Amino acid sequence: MKRIESTQNGLIKHWKKLVTSKKDRDKSEEFIVEGFHLVEEALKSTGTVIHLIVREDIEIPEEWVTENLQLIEVTRAVAKELIETEQSQGIFAHCRQPKYSEEAPQSWKKYLFIDAVQDPGNIGTMIRTADAAGIDAVILGKGSADPFNPKTVRSAQGSHFHIPVVKGELSEWIEQVKKESIKIIGTGLHNASDHYTVEPLESFALIVGNEGSGVADEYLKEANEIVKIPLYGKAESLNVAIATGILLYAYGKQ
Repeated sequence: MKRIESTQNGLIKHWKKLVTSKKDRDKSEEFIVEGFHLVEEALKSTGTVIHLIVREDIEIPEEWVTENLQLIEVTRAVAKELIETEQSQGIFAHCRQPKYSEEAPQSWKKYLFIDAVQDPGNIGTMIRTADAAGIDAVILGKGSADPFNPKTVRSAQGSHFHIPVVKGELSEWIEQVKKESIKIIGTGLHNASDHYTVEPLESFALIVGNEGSGVADEYLKEANEIVKIPLYGKAESLNVAIATGILLYAYGKQ
């Protein structure tokens, strides 16, 4: 096992950039995960982990398969350079970002399209919810938070390794799924049906939008149906991640 003791080490500087810089994550197509659960999920994803990084006082669980991995032990001072959480568990994985084609496989029938949702915690929660609800892919449109932002990754709780998360032009994806006769469901307040009137569908693409302005009109114009969730109390709106969960389960009942 290699040991790194200097915060000026080239690998440490690279990893720190992956934690703090979207530009560096995009350029390298890599990211960092932190904590036992996320590292374990990454290890289950074949070919994803480049380095397994362990603080000097932490032991790797015996059941983990690490024979073909590059293991690196770091000091407490070095580990602090990579920490994004208040109570770090002292274990990290340097990972490759999963890659997916911009062409939708025929096996994908249920989609979540996200239009310009900017909060990384919301993006992560929606990825996790889509995974739980049996959705085939999450498509992130322009203006959405980076799916590999550390906060997004923590909120998704390992679902990055279970479900395709693709950055792309929503207009192109809408065109693609329409050719496959997949129903487009928009979310909005005008000319909208209440969500509890909907019937579960074997295939659909649900579009959810920006926390402040909602789904762009250009996408709503392409929708076969627009739905809303009624508000019975005094709140002006629902959190976009909560609303997404309600709708994915309404449409995607097995």
